[in-house]
Amino acid sequence: MTAKRATKPKQTKNRVTKGERTRAAIIDAGHRLFLRQGYSATSMRQIADDVGLALGAAYNHFHNKEDIFVAILEERHPLLQLLPALQAAQGGTIETIVRDAAARMVEILGQRPDTLNLMYIELVEFKGKHASRLFNLFFPQVMEFAQRLSQARGSTRPIPLPTLLRSFFGLFFAYFLTERMIGSQLPPEAREGSFDHFVDIYLHGILET
Repeated sequence: MTAKRATKPKQTKNRVTKGERTRAAIIDAGHRLFLRQGYSATSMRQIADDVGLALGAAYNHFHNKEDIFVAILEERHPLLQLLPALQAAQGGTIETIVRDAAARMVEILGQRPDTLNLMYIELVEFKGKHASRLFNLFFPQVMEFAQRLSQARGSTRPIPLPTLLRSFFGLFFAYFLTERMIGSQLPPEAREGSFDHFVDIYLHGILET
């Protein structure tokens, strides 16, 4: 009687490799340190130490500190977190979809305290040089949201869909930003119903018709 050979457990396709875990840990450390002490004040050695790696091992995964920041942008930028929220927006008319999508957007931004920090680093430290990467990731998917608007009940003026999207994100990011910076200092009459006013301005403008 021959002994059966021990069989190795099957490798699952979704198993995370050691290299992938290390890469993710470096991104975690970079994200944490960039937000805590700023991009310029953070070194590759600090990131490696935070992970518990030798400096050379960190360079095996990323060529430099900027590569880590780019990976953070591509994986964790708050704009990318908005996509599922926009796709989940409910409503059968343009007005109800816009209102729900805007509310979801503001809520997601409020849950991400790193929003302004990451944008500040990109704009100040890098002069927006990585914006095209985000655009290529973000724009095709967000156009699906624009198509939903164009197919919903109601009609819009003949404005190109990309412009409708720019104005949507610009207006409601401005709402989020000003709410965070000065919202509590505004008089009660300016605070009450402010989100509804922004929605109304987006949909109907400020001129009486």
